[in-house]
Amino acid sequence: MTRPQVVAHRGASEENAEHTLGAYLAALDAGAEALECDVRLTADGHLVCVHDRDLRRTASRRGTVSTMELADLAELDFASWKNPWADLDDEAPDRDVEHDRVLTLRRLCEVVADHERRVEIAIETKHPTRYGGLVERRLVETLRGFGWDRPGSPARVMSFSPTALRRVERLAPAVGLVMLLDRPRSWPGLRRLIGPDWRVGPGIDQLTAEPRLGPRIARSGHALHVWTVNTRSQLDLCLELGVEAVITDRPAYVLDQLDA
Repeated sequence: MTRPQVVAHRGASEENAEHTLGAYLAALDAGAEALECDVRLTADGHLVCVHDRDLRRTASRRGTVSTMELADLAELDFASWKNPWADLDDEAPDRDVEHDRVLTLRRLCEVVADHERRVEIAIETKHPTRYGGLVERRLVETLRGFGWDRPGSPARVMSFSPTALRRVERLAPAVGLVMLLDRPRSWPGLRRLIGPDWRVGPGIDQLTAEPRLGPRIARSGHALHVWTVNTRSQLDLCLELGVEAVITDRPAYVLDQLDA
């Protein structure tokens, strides 16, 4: 039975605020073999690890990432929403505020590059966005700065947009690509659009609701990277399908299950 790579979804995000440096350091401490992040472009051209286009959920304020500069985002707390009562807990450990601020993709890549063991990074570009293809160009520039646009790169790019992935393929042909899938009925059409070496990333809920989807993708020759796998039954399904990677909010739990 194939052992899948364990990918920390936005870091160890079940217990830590997603996309913060603290969440990713916790994932590495847990033994995660890869880190997953979403990226958006700020008004002054920086890629930051943020899922939502606006800041209401994760920074508790109005505003959109694309209209703000990095310096303004750096003033915000991206972690307190996860545990709003932490200040009242006298036994809670002191936190490094830098672990709770907005995280740039460059900083996350530095963490990956400097880690003592090989760690991979899966980067999702969000679309639609006002900046269109500039997101992918900035992303490839960042990867090139680390020498990660060449064969053997620890980086791969994911998107629900085949157009976005084709941009990356043109700019950096050696970088791995993952075509994310959120509707089972879209698979027949997407299959004709994607490259032969692209991986396919269906959601675990789709694989559960449509039992024939996983085998169909596997028979087409595309490796599966499945999101978001958080329970034993979900992991068992992935093992049955022989998936290449499982993306999880609970990397420590999934690693323990695989080791057991």
